[in-house]
Amino acid sequence: MKSKRKYAILLGLFFITLASFAQDDETNDNEMKDEEIVQDEPKQSNIQQYTPSKLIGKGQVDLKWFNNLYTQTKSTFSDGEEPRETFFTSTFEFYTGVGNNKRVNLGLIARVRSNVIADRGALDVFSFDGEEGTARSGLTAIAPSIKFVPFAAVSNFSIQSSIFIPLIDNESENGVFLEQNGFVWQNRLFYDYTFPGDKWQLFSEFTTELNLGDKEESFANNSLNLNPGLFLSYFPSSKFTVLVLAQHSQRLDLGNDFAQDFTALGGGAKYQLTDALNIEALYTNFVRGNNTGLGETFNIGLRAIF
Repeated sequence: MKSKRKYAILLGLFFITLASFAQDDETNDNEMKDEEIVQDEPKQSNIQQYTPSKLIGKGQVDLKWFNNLYTQTKSTFSDGEEPRETFFTSTFEFYTGVGNNKRVNLGLIARVRSNVIADRGALDVFSFDGEEGTARSGLTAIAPSIKFVPFAAVSNFSIQSSIFIPLIDNESENGVFLEQNGFVWQNRLFYDYTFPGDKWQLFSEFTTELNLGDKEESFANNSLNLNPGLFLSYFPSSKFTVLVLAQHSQRLDLGNDFAQDFTALGGGAKYQLTDALNIEALYTNFVRGNNTGLGETFNIGLRAIF
């Protein structure tokens, strides 16, 4: 009961913060005119203008569907090849703008997962068959979320804060892991810089994840994840970009007796299909780590802003 009360208090503080930012944004709207906002916006495609650092305006909608397939036959727990394990995550994000000055967006995130083990093929995650001892799948978590620009003068720096609520009973069943069984308070700090000429863009992200819950219910509970990342993009045209990336994850033990870290390198591309819709594809490889798998990810996503 004490832990449930603690999470309820945390959720309450989260929504109070959300409401206060929304109220401040509406107050600041009166200090700006729509005509000035339009004049300040350059004519760019969405992949150039709306990096994760940039927020949408009042009345706009931002929809994203991102799919990540991680597969491994190696890990730091043993030498040589291991039976293949594959973990598929499909994430749906919805945001809408609050206020006219593009400083607050409110949204919801939902996560679906399908995992297979015991040397099943990587594409078996799309079977969603739930075969006992080798597969599990389902809607695993939802998260109310807020994105905000803390400093009006720095529109390319933003923070996304989300509370992930688990929708599963057991983290693992019959040896098959599905989803972390614990609350996660995630904060993502975004910053981007476009070099003169609009051909090169540097995007940085720093994510913190505070994992809350009983130690017995999840390997990750009572730990803190720190995840920095850098993305360098080149734009041959306003509608197309190629990029390289480097990401690191460091799990700090706050009482769960499990520390972990890994580093991944990769690259990808984005293309603006229509004025509203773009597509992206990414690949990463886990080049090193401790207490982790050493696999690779294949990612594809769609994003629509209208």
